[in-house]
Amino acid sequence: MDAVIPVTLVGPKATFTGMEDPEAHLTTFHTQMILIGGSDAVRCKLFMSTLVGTMMDWFISLPDGHVTSFAQLSKLFREQYIANHAPPPNSYDLFDVRQYQGESMKEFVNRFGAQVVKLNTKDEMMMVHAFRKGICPGPFSESLIRSRPKTFSEIRR
Repeated sequence: MDAVIPVTLVGPKATFTGMEDPEAHLTTFHTQMILIGGSDAVRCKLFMSTLVGTMMDWFISLPDGHVTSFAQLSKLFREQYIANHAPPPNSYDLFDVRQYQGESMKEFVNRFGAQVVKLNTKDEMMMVHAFRKGICPGPFSESLIRSRPKTFSEIRR
């Protein structure tokens, strides 16, 4: 608590309301702190500015002197909000991505592509099959049946 925060240092913009995935919040906070800079002690002090409501009550309830590093604070935070942790992504989740009624092909390709990146899957044939299953019937889906693309990049082209 003795760490001095320079007046030129702009605090992180991330907030945690208790509904978010704690891992995602820590990642966002860490990324912002890399950009801002600051010591481990400053990180601990600034972290509380990202908490609102009962999450701030949790932070305040930590015994004085209990937290000695940001790594320890991160561990305590993860443990406290582990129930909010999102299940690990599974590459088969791509089969749940469906084109919405009225959604353009461009929007769907971009949304599907974002899921591919998120899932970090390398199985091209599975991506192609999941994409074909997810698009609405029409001329484009029929062209995919005829052309038989082998990669998601071919579909994009």
